[in-house]
Amino acid sequence: MVLVGIIVSISLFTGQSPMVLLTGLGAMMAVLLLVFRDTILSFVAGLQIQSNDLVKEGDWLEVPSYSADGDVLNISLHSVKVQNWDKTISVIPTYKLVEVPFRNWRGMQESGGRRIKRAIYLDLTSVRFCDAATIERLGKIDLIKEYVADQQSKFERGGTTDSTSLESPVNAHHFTNLDAFRAYVTEYLKSRQDLHHKDMTLLVRQLAPGPTGLPLEIYVFTRTVDWIKYEDIQADIFSHLVAVVPLFDLQVFQEPAGSDFRALAGSLMFS
Repeated sequence: MVLVGIIVSISLFTGQSPMVLLTGLGAMMAVLLLVFRDTILSFVAGLQIQSNDLVKEGDWLEVPSYSADGDVLNISLHSVKVQNWDKTISVIPTYKLVEVPFRNWRGMQESGGRRIKRAIYLDLTSVRFCDAATIERLGKIDLIKEYVADQQSKFERGGTTDSTSLESPVNAHHFTNLDAFRAYVTEYLKSRQDLHHKDMTLLVRQLAPGPTGLPLEIYVFTRTVDWIKYEDIQADIFSHLVAVVPLFDLQVFQEPAGSDFRALAGSLMFS
């Protein structure tokens, strides 16, 4: 009502039609929107970022479309300054943060745990049923003593008395060396004090086999979010697991290298 009254009053004093005044105001607003477009968009985006607590200074921010990956140094009306891990600086328009996808690692830092998600690729041809000698040898490993004993009891309870059936490991409910290794990896991770055991996921799972073998994925969270300590823990875990793989009569899959082809060529020449 007030705006209508002002427009009508101005039209009466100037003797111009209200439509002329409205047209002029529309043109002026269009020019203002064009000139201050980025400022208006950044102001609105800033309100959304602050109200939803999307980003704040000190956060670890990853914006792939701007090749930004590092700590947020400053958030201003028009730009967000990110110091990347290689010490370069990326400047992102503030309004772009509500338009492009980004990842804020603050949740990980506040949770107190950082995820390890990596797989060991095993050669499918090395997977087999455990024979008596293998079962006896694996039963001496402290971490899986109970597992081996439990599998043996299942075999004794579920096995058939038919001697012909007992000769086939398929009919006799044998477990494989891959089952034993997976059980060992699970117990090994639970025995480490630098990993979360209860309040965060601890999982060892098989993924779909492919041309590079059978992936056995480790999915676990460390008790620290410090980058250096996290990498040390991850390296220690996989160094240990790669070293114990042969004890389970398994082989890590690795594509042939130049030395393999040279060795093969040499053996063919001498043969």
